[in-house]
Amino acid sequence: MKSKNWESLLGLAQRAGKVVSGEELVVKEIQRKSARLVLIANDASDNTRKKITDKATTYKVPVCTVTGRYELGHAIGKVQRVTIAVTDAGFAKKLFAILDQ
Repeated sequence: MKSKNWESLLGLAQRAGKVVSGEELVVKEIQRKSARLVLIANDASDNTRKKITDKATTYKVPVCTVTGRYELGHAIGKVQRVTIAVTDAGFAKKLFAILDQ
């Protein structure tokens, strides 16, 4: 049940225009201090995982690991996504609460 909750909430955030996906765009959102939460697929490459988590740690942005890239992409209506930044504080707080259980 938990997985469907976060996926539908992420889909809602996507439709509201509060989600950025793709490694480079996520890094830019973190640097701009507009990312409130970063989601990374558990099947992301070690390089990508390190790059995203290091950047997020530097800028004090929480990071949650979720199921694979296909589930992450599917949640926002794309084929696959390895990393996503949520730019809205409300969505980020709710997603973090669901995923941090």
